[in-house]
Amino acid sequence: MKSSIKTALILATIGTISAVSISFMAQYAYPIIEKNREAALRKAILSVLPGAERFEIIDEKNKIYRGLNRDNKTVGYAFVGQGGGYQGIIKMMIGISPNLQSLTSIIILENLETPGLGAKITSDEFRSQFQNLPVQLPTEYILNKPPEEPNQIQAITGATISTRAVVNILNDYVKHVKSKITWETP
Repeated sequence: MKSSIKTALILATIGTISAVSISFMAQYAYPIIEKNREAALRKAILSVLPGAERFEIIDEKNKIYRGLNRDNKTVGYAFVGQGGGYQGIIKMMIGISPNLQSLTSIIILENLETPGLGAKITSDEFRSQFQNLPVQLPTEYILNKPPEEPNQIQAITGATISTRAVVNILNDYVKHVKSKITWETP
């Protein structure tokens, strides 16, 4: 009986010390993690908007940014889109032209897709399909053959769910953002 009480006290002490240590470490690490997320977000905004040297927030709630060049002319808009993928949330930065007619680029910010398959959504080969992709019609993905229409992309073999998730996120957020932005032709 005494040994079980002693064991329980030791485990409770170790558990308490561990919990306090994790709590202090989280308080220390959280600001650093947030700072790194902000830096990655800034970099992604400028990456999806070719020619942008800086940006301004035009809709904080919807996370919509206007990219500006050296002459303060709008070079496009960037926004964060997210939705469910095969194994978790996919979060991406989407760039669209100033006239809201075509994509400029996408960058996957976060994903939990299967390494070697669904994680190929982060590859340059996959992402390059979205450059200058028209958005007047919803984007579609094609399986096992080359795209035939300007609004189509080639799905990743073996990762149809991840491809579908990216396309669905893109279509949903482009439609939503187009309804939020008033724009002028540059």
